[in-house]
Amino acid sequence: MKAILRQVRGVIVLGVLIVNTVTWFIPLFTLAIVKLVIPVTRVRRGLTRVLMTFAENWVSVNTMILAGSGSRNWSAQLGDELRRDRWYLVIANHQSSIDIAVLQTVLNRRIPMLKFFVKQELIWLPLLGIAWWALDMPFMKRYSPSYLAKHPEKKGKDMEATRKACEKFHDSPTSVINFVEGTRFSEQKRDARNSPYTHLLQPRAGGIAIAMSSMGDLFDAILDVTLVYPHGVPTFWGMCCGDYVRVIVDVQERPIASDLLAGDYTNDREFRRELHRWLTRIWHEKDARMSSLKLRT
Repeated sequence: MKAILRQVRGVIVLGVLIVNTVTWFIPLFTLAIVKLVIPVTRVRRGLTRVLMTFAENWVSVNTMILAGSGSRNWSAQLGDELRRDRWYLVIANHQSSIDIAVLQTVLNRRIPMLKFFVKQELIWLPLLGIAWWALDMPFMKRYSPSYLAKHPEKKGKDMEATRKACEKFHDSPTSVINFVEGTRFSEQKRDARNSPYTHLLQPRAGGIAIAMSSMGDLFDAILDVTLVYPHGVPTFWGMCCGDYVRVIVDVQERPIASDLLAGDYTNDREFRRELHRWLTRIWHEKDARMSSLKLRT
């Protein structure tokens, strides 16, 4: 009976989350259509602010729903200088399917809404494509090495297109997030990839390079986020079912060194090496910090 009640709770919580999502998606999608057909820049900026408010409200209601779904203990060490009128590059380790929900919860209305680089092709997804466009998610166009081998004249055009897509962020404070490992951590992946870290996979610099190349002159700081689940990595379904979720979110603000803005990741081998060295230092510090945070609980 206890197992049945657990599943029933999960279905109810998930259903309420879906209802909340649809409730906010309808006006968001409607305004997205209006924003699409009206070419006036000032009007589009005003609509974007309203759309961001809708998205933040959606996150706030989701937070309340999840808070009532069962026992949880989410603690965040954020510092006192986070602001909503600044531009941030957010880098984080990736542990669980609930990482995004956790980050949205602890950072909502403390910094500009989190945005992800989205592949250009996904703009054609029904409903979601236009929603991402309306929320000013930066769309990224990438050419494969095989394509560039056949069309060398296209080299660098993908980065140029991404920079152009990010031009709108000059007028609107923005937070761009990158899960640097590229996939969720597991001990099996760590061992298979010979990762030198205890709690992390090896970092990948490509996403940071794209963000820096496209928006580097805009960013005020880097937010280095460390996610730790001391009692084991939870699942989204388990959280809906009321499983106890303990998570520590540690946010450290890092300055952006000028030499990270000046290089060409695609063509400058020495710059690529320097970026990898910089990221490796951060990842060693993060791995040690995760060990320390786990020992405190």
